[in-house]
Amino acid sequence: MNYKMVLYLLGRILIIMAMLMCLPLSIALVQKEDPSLGFLVAIGVALVFGLIFGVKKPADTTLYAKEGVVVVGAGWLVTSILGALPFYIGSEIPSFVNAFFETVSGFTTTGASVVNNIEGMSHSALFWRSFTQWIGGMGVLVFVLAITPKSEKSQSIHIMRAESPGPQVGKLVSRMRNTARILYGIYISLTALEVVCLIMTGMPLFDSLLTSFSTAGTGGFSVKNASIAAYDSAVVDWIIALFMTLFGINFSLFYLILTGNILQALKSEELHWYLGIVSVAGLLIASNILPLYENFLEALRYAFFQVTSIMTTTGFITADYEQWPVFSQTILIILMFIGACAGSTGGGIKVSRLLILIKSSMRELRQQLRPRSVTAISLENKPVDARVVSGVMAYMSIYAFTFVIAQLLLSLDKFSYVTNLSAVITCINNIGPGLDAVGPVHNFYAYSTLSKVVLSITMLAGRLELMPIVLLFAPSTWRRR
Repeated sequence: MNYKMVLYLLGRILIIMAMLMCLPLSIALVQKEDPSLGFLVAIGVALVFGLIFGVKKPADTTLYAKEGVVVVGAGWLVTSILGALPFYIGSEIPSFVNAFFETVSGFTTTGASVVNNIEGMSHSALFWRSFTQWIGGMGVLVFVLAITPKSEKSQSIHIMRAESPGPQVGKLVSRMRNTARILYGIYISLTALEVVCLIMTGMPLFDSLLTSFSTAGTGGFSVKNASIAAYDSAVVDWIIALFMTLFGINFSLFYLILTGNILQALKSEELHWYLGIVSVAGLLIASNILPLYENFLEALRYAFFQVTSIMTTTGFITADYEQWPVFSQTILIILMFIGACAGSTGGGIKVSRLLILIKSSMRELRQQLRPRSVTAISLENKPVDARVVSGVMAYMSIYAFTFVIAQLLLSLDKFSYVTNLSAVITCINNIGPGLDAVGPVHNFYAYSTLSKVVLSITMLAGRLELMPIVLLFAPSTWRRR
């Protein structure tokens, strides 16, 4: 383990976090809000430790997979603790555990909240709350790579692989720094486009900006207590639903489109399945909830919005889907597990991983009938490496184990089985709202301290595809070579 390099990179992360916090700090100072002290303290702490560890580069800059995993796991944990300080010190969220939960929910783009009166928060706190989702959507360390002057011997691929969602991560161009910049260029452009579209509907600039932050990060934090339902606008609903769908697509496809390879992008197998699932689920739910609405178009509006919100793991709300028929609720629960595309800002198991699981199962069934046959699994018209398949199987095993442990720990609390089950589902898949006591019109405030810590770790594990958080706490990770 190259400890000096790990500390150096963590120091760089803290310095950049201090820079990012200057944005909500400026809002707090202009508005003369109390949270300004919290941001000043957090910036001061970040700069002190950042300058101690992140100024002098170590002589040995070797960065292998182990170091990459540790940097990602520790980096997200440190930034979550640091990001909670403004909420806690500024008394926006008086309990540090609650502030930590809210910050983790932001950075992991989960959207599960413990705030009972969102509209009572200061402008700076609301900005920071949504901005954490925008930062976390593409990845905290991907942002660091994007603005770092020089990548470390091009070994930053280990960091990107440990942080990026999905079973396969590679370079768009030869240098990882340029890849990160391309991804963020697309990310910023789509966010800006949504801001403009929402402003054109008459939504205030502040609301448009923060809503776009949360949409881009597929996070779901809103500036309104009633979420997007507060605007009561069909145009707003369709615009946000469209952008949620876009941010749930693999960003490498946008790069292909920008470079003129439109047909290649449109041939994506994962894209076809993703859009197909969204379309079928939307139509099924719209038909099922039609008796609750005036006409099919209105039912489709609410159905499509909630389907895209849940499948992309954004978590915005325009309707209390607990009042919908059980059939519709069941479809939404299934979508919570599926999630968005690999390489997007969405959470969940991912469509590509699901396709690999299905094709692997089908191959095993065929081999039961023809034991001597040898069939390769393909995705996007390319054979899938055996290591990728085994990685998917390992992910699902750890996913199941983590799910069961979290469920057992939450069962110590006073809530119903449905509440605890949906809480784990929504946190490990980074969705936000669940069912029953954590449903679309409720939040996670009433959970005990232990449950909030468990759910916070579950959110981090889900966002980082489990491995970095699991390995961060494994003793073997910290043994010297």
